[in-house]
Order: sequence, then C-alpha cells, then structure tokens
Amino acid sequence: MKKLLAALASSVLFLSAAYAQSVPAPTIAAKSWLLLDATSGQIIASQDPDARIEPASLTKIMTAYLTFAAIREKKLALDQKVNVSVRAWKVDASSSKMFIDPATPVSIDDLLHGLMIQSGNDAAVALAEAVAGDEGTFVVLMNREAQRMGLKNTRFANPHGLPSPENYSTAQDLSVLAKRVIADYPEFYKIDSIKSFTYNKITQPNRNRLLWLDPTVDGMKTGHTEAAGYCMIASARRPGGTGERRLISVVLGTTSDQARTQESQKLLNWGFQNFDTVKLYSKGQAVATPEVWKGSKGTVKIGFARDVLVTVPKGMAAKMKPVLERKDPLVAPLAENAPVGKLKMMVEDKVLLELPVVALETINQATIFGRAWDSMRLWMK
Repeated sequence: MKKLLAALASSVLFLSAAYAQSVPAPTIAAKSWLLLDATSGQIIASQDPDARIEPASLTKIMTAYLTFAAIREKKLALDQKVNVSVRAWKVDASSSKMFIDPATPVSIDDLLHGLMIQSGNDAAVALAEAVAGDEGTFVVLMNREAQRMGLKNTRFANPHGLPSPENYSTAQDLSVLAKRVIADYPEFYKIDSIKSFTYNKITQPNRNRLLWLDPTVDGMKTGHTEAAGYCMIASARRPGGTGERRLISVVLGTTSDQARTQESQKLLNWGFQNFDTVKLYSKGQAVATPEVWKGSKGTVKIGFARDVLVTVPKGMAAKMKPVLERKDPLVAPLAENAPVGKLKMMVEDKVLLELPVVALETINQATIFGRAWDSMRLWMK
C-alpha cells in the first residue's frame, strides 16, 4: 500500500511539471518558495524547493505537532500545569518570548498559544520538557517524526529554531509538515488563526500579518533570523469548483516582514485565481470490470485505493480524457489493491497524468479444473 500511495504522489508531481509552461509562475522575491494545493496534495509551482535553509521559528511547527500528539495520546492535557525550568526561562533574552516564570506554573494550553501566536522560544523549551522530559530527548523525537513523515532534507537541533548548523529544512519538507498539522490536528490548528494572546499581563500580536489582510487565511507560522531572512508559511481556504480548496504557501528568505507578507499573499492569490482542483474518481469507484483468468470469479473490479483529486489550470478539466492501460492477462490470485494497470489522462493526445489502477477486490484461484480449463483457453488465445 505504501508503494501504491508513493506512486500516486509521484504521478501528481508529473502533472504539475506538464503544466509548468501553461500558466507562468509569479515572480516571488524570496530565496526559495513553494505553493501546495493541500486538497489534492499537488505542488502547483516552486522555486528551489529542495534548497537547504535555516527554518528559524518554522521549527516550532514540529514542536507543536508533537505536543498535539501527546495530548491526543493523553500523555498531556490542555489544562495541565507544568513547572517552568530555569533553562526555559533563560532562553535567549533577545529572542521572541511569552515571558513565563519559574515561580509560576503554566498550562499546556497557554504554552501552545505562546508558541504559535507569540512565537515564544521559552514556550518551545517548556513544551519540549513537558512532552519528553528534557530538550535533548525531545529533539530525538522531532527527528524521528521528520523521518516518519518522509522529510528527507530536514534535521532539527532544538525545539525553537534559534540558529544552529544542525537545524535545517527545505520548502518542500516544510510544506509536507504544514499539511500534516492541518490534516492530523485540525482542532489544534485553530490556534494559528488567533490574532493576539495575553500572558503575564503582556499582550502580543500574531506575527502572521495576513490574518488581518486576508479573511481566508487561517494560519500558519512566521520565522526570522539573520541567516534565514524573513520566512512565512501561510494557509488559506477559499471556495473552489467542486468545494472548498486549501492552499499552503511556503516563502523563505525574504528581506523584511512586509516582503514575506506581500509575497505570500501574491502566491496564494495566483494559485486560487489560475487553478481549479477537481475530483476525478472516488476511492473504491470501479473504472472497469475486466476478465480474470484462473479465478474463482470471472471478472474483477478495478479502480483507485483513494480519492483522486488533481489541480489543473482553469478550463483544463473539461478537456481531459481517460485512457486505461491494463496488465493483461489478469491471472488469479489477485489481492485487493494489487496493481493492475494505469489510467492516463489525456489532453489533445498528450499525457498529462498517469494514475496507478488497482484491484478493488480479492480474487482467489479457481479449482484445479477451472485453472486447467483457463490455461487451455489462454494457450489457444
């Protein structure tokens, strides 16, 4: 199943490349950037998406993800109070903080708000200690989770993103992480949309200025260090042709807070204005019922292991035509989800997309007599 989903993912990237010249990408003033359609999982456009960068406070997205997991697994509770260590309190005084104090226990809920809204580095350390006992063990968990997500060009050295040569990522990897947070923990992702938070009688605004400028934006996170420049991951939901669409923009290495805001807005607007996301097939929908040889049944339903959604330039969806190519003859036994061919989506005799087609049911072998009869039929065919 993992190989099948990987094949489907790679086919979506192929689609993106095929359309690269049909809709010119915008000029984005950033070292590296990427626009992901989270609804289809497709990268619409990018520039240097695998360039290694310092993620700065975007690191906190992984810190939040692991904290969300600990809460869901009931290892922590939102109303749980934890003590503030001197290490958390003394984190770089010149950096972003929510101003927690060793003399005052703080709730996990407040720490999450301080992490995602105020970008508190002290909150990041406190959460790391709450989840794993100490910062070093938490970093091990961060890198283990990054590996599990398939973030091949990412490594974490701390929970907050303060400069370290061992703390790095890419626009591609960060887009995957952002999508996972939204998909896996929507109930906690809502924190990102809050415009300000008050703790210890100090009110600080959310660093994501798009929350004030674009009502469709509901998160995600900003970051800045001298080496990283000004970075932003933003996500927005807007109505689409077949329902609501979500885009995620990753803009890295701009020159100012204003620039990262403007370039993120430009990228999101371009994606929504020039592309549609359409559902081609539903999970389990049969696209054909071909003959099976030597099986307990004479035919098998074939289709897709999950919903197939694709992002295409506006007006292109109506022009796509499916062409099914099967691995004939299909001979039992056939396991459910076994690959049996591919479906090509064509426009004007050009292949725009290839999707793996699988068996939607298990077909066991026929009796010895049935197999012998079909062997003879195949020989004569």
